[in-house]
Amino acid sequence: MAHTSTYRTRIAGTGSYLPEKILTNVELEKLVDTSDAWIRERTGIASRHMAADGEFTSDLAFHASMRALEMAERTPADIDMILLATVSPDQIMPNTACVLQAKLGAPECMALDISAACSGFVYGLAIADQFIRTGPLKNILVVGAEVLHRIVNYKDRDTCILFGDAAGAAVVTRAEEGQDSTIYSHHLHADGKISDLFVLPGGGSVHPISQYVLDNNLQYVRMKGREIFKNAVRTMSQACQEALEYNQMSADQVDWVIPHQANIRIIEAVAKHFGIPMEKVVVEIEDTGNTSAATVPVTLDRAVRDGRIQRGQNVLLTAFGAGITSGSLLMRF
Repeated sequence: MAHTSTYRTRIAGTGSYLPEKILTNVELEKLVDTSDAWIRERTGIASRHMAADGEFTSDLAFHASMRALEMAERTPADIDMILLATVSPDQIMPNTACVLQAKLGAPECMALDISAACSGFVYGLAIADQFIRTGPLKNILVVGAEVLHRIVNYKDRDTCILFGDAAGAAVVTRAEEGQDSTIYSHHLHADGKISDLFVLPGGGSVHPISQYVLDNNLQYVRMKGREIFKNAVRTMSQACQEALEYNQMSADQVDWVIPHQANIRIIEAVAKHFGIPMEKVVVEIEDTGNTSAATVPVTLDRAVRDGRIQRGQNVLLTAFGAGITSGSLLMRF
């Protein structure tokens, strides 16, 4: 939620990065029992990007971060905090935000990974907003970055058609006098009772890496697609409605909605349920696939750079992910 405070928060710059390698639906036809037409119809995805050998989550995050800093007219030396949302870190320890800090040459500031799956970037913006509103920090780098293809089983048709690799970033700063950009509010939720709908079983304290984990493919993501769809539509629609009610705004006053890019059917269902025409919904899933924590910042950056999103417009972000996490953030860009 939002709190009154001395300062206002704005996004000063955005950036994104997609690896060069592309995996098309036609190529997936050779790996699993599927077809280009089937994938397009059910997901809206035609291709997705894949990190190269030797290219890691921190590398994707670095490129997206540098582009965001350039747009914001900031340098790594200006960063007061790094928040990196990911479910595919370089390793469990140290956190990937610290690795990114070193690659950027940023100061010895707080650096933290956020594990909220596809909602991670929205969670990160909310955390950054609170630190800036209350005064101690001025420039926070928020990143969503994923290399998901390494935790996807390419024999599992339900998951391998969906996911890609990408990174997106935003430089969140204190708004100065005369700058009318601001974050109005954020509304974050989680429902652990249904956390079994989307899991990566192996690698933690329950199933540490072992031959058993490898033999049973527990090192790969698993999901219950039908239940995920239902809960994604419900929670994202509720979070959007919550944002409007909190700010006493109508859907007509929102210029753009950027939902988590999980599946075109989910996006269309949320728009219909929420009463927003698809012309106001930014959709970039066709050539990216689902990039988890990276989808919202990548989609935001693309729409900013191609001129769709303009300064002064009201933009509503919403996401849903494993946890089950969900949330929304309403801002004047």
